Amino acid sequence: MSEASTRKLEKRARIVNAAVDIFAEKGFRTARVSDIARLAGVADGTIYLYFKSKEEILISIFEEKMDLLLTGLRLSLAEATDAPDKISRFATFHLGQVAANPAAAEVLQIELRLSHKFLREYRPEKLWEYLGIFEDIVREGQKAGVFRKDVDPFVSSWSFFGGMDEIAMQWVLSKNSQRINLDSAAHQIATIFTRGLAP
Repeated sequence: MSEASTRKLEKRARIVNAAVDIFAEKGFRTARVSDIARLAGVADGTIYLYFKSKEEILISIFEEKMDLLLTGLRLSLAEATDAPDKISRFATFHLGQVAANPAAAEVLQIELRLSHKFLREYRPEKLWEYLGIFEDIVREGQKAGVFRKDVDPFVSSWSFFGGMDEIAMQWVLSKNSQRINLDSAAHQIATIFTRGLAP
């Protein structure tokens, strides 16, 4: 990769990282492109060399964070011993990422839902891929005989994600982040699902 290409990628990363902080601080609707540019250390017009609109920046944040989640989750599951262990690792990883990246969590949990473009037009294929990993875990458990065969992997994946998503939302919205222990919540969610899936 050329030096110019490297600088371009670094500048784009600065813009995305600045957008995460600005959207978390000011909210997507009230945040201005000039706020993002100022924090990223670039001219306002530079933003539009990389993104067509503020909503495109928001969707780029989603895609880039999902790439990181997919990579991290697969690494976390690589050493799992069986399907129940994978569910435990999945929950721990997901809520661990929420705790480790509060600004990004706030943007993905709250601000993303305010984007009409995301809700109406965007196809969140990377989210589906993420949930597909849970579906595969359920199928693996069913094949091994440790999970009930009458459970629909698709329904269970959305139920599992819904539980984690709601806990993450409550944690983000809480004025006292210590009120919800995300490690404990991950353990409880995993336990509820593995017991519920057991024959």
